[in-house]
Amino acid sequence: MSLSEHEEGAPRHAGRIGGRIMIYALLILWACICLFPIYWSVTTSFKIAPDVMRGHLIPFVDFQPSWKGLRSLGLSPDRIFETSTVREEFVKRFTNSVVVSVGASLLAVALGSLAAYGLSRFSYRFGPMRNKDISFFFLSQLILPPVVLALPFLVLYKELDLLDTRIGLILLYTLMVLPIVIWIMRDQFNGIPVELEEAALVDGLSAWGAFIRIVVPLALPGMVAAFILSLILSWNEYFFAALLTSTDAKTLPVMVASQTGSQGINWWSMAALATAAVLPLVLIGIFLERYIIKGMTAGAVK
Repeated sequence: MSLSEHEEGAPRHAGRIGGRIMIYALLILWACICLFPIYWSVTTSFKIAPDVMRGHLIPFVDFQPSWKGLRSLGLSPDRIFETSTVREEFVKRFTNSVVVSVGASLLAVALGSLAAYGLSRFSYRFGPMRNKDISFFFLSQLILPPVVLALPFLVLYKELDLLDTRIGLILLYTLMVLPIVIWIMRDQFNGIPVELEEAALVDGLSAWGAFIRIVVPLALPGMVAAFILSLILSWNEYFFAALLTSTDAKTLPVMVASQTGSQGINWWSMAALATAAVLPLVLIGIFLERYIIKGMTAGAVK
């Protein structure tokens, strides 16, 4: 390489390095912005009232951490082995959230996968609607505001005696996340060659056998992604949980929103509850990140 070529290449190399530094700086800034609410919730659970009101942020610098938030829930080290009605209430609400969100997600993945497989492999016609129109119809249900469905579901659940029951929330949450599951799984099945199933049929497998033994293992990563996204949406749902439950089936988001008293909002208790509610989703995001990304980008790249 001549001296002139080296001199011309140096500015381009420096420009690429500067561009990368700028990109990483922006990504770090955006990560800090996204993580700040979690940081605020965690630190607030260790504050006392004056620290909350003064907006202190940095532990051991702006304020001295205490167990006030966790103590109010009976979860602090000095009260964890004592009898606590608040802790029993928290465990009950946490269990309700787990049962309802996991149950709804499993049911949605099972039903949605079957519906998506039919839309991917067979041709349907309902009046002027074809497969693409039917798929869009499912997805369009997400446009409908939940408040529009409040009164119909309230009346229906009262007649069916499903108010304040886990099964009622499971059925409702299944309907809520089913369009997303169908959309994700349809693209997953479209990416699996039909020739694999045809070869399995030639070898003697039935249609169900080919689906279970050939298609399902190949589409399993997409099913996991759909399950995770359904779990997150069901776990965070508040509106219908507050509307259709009162005591037995109340979930954790409703308990978080109820931390108010005669003196105002108990920020330390709310922050401790919010931290406990977010923690399972954070762990899911850390350990199953690749499946979440696969679900979010399903169908975008062929």
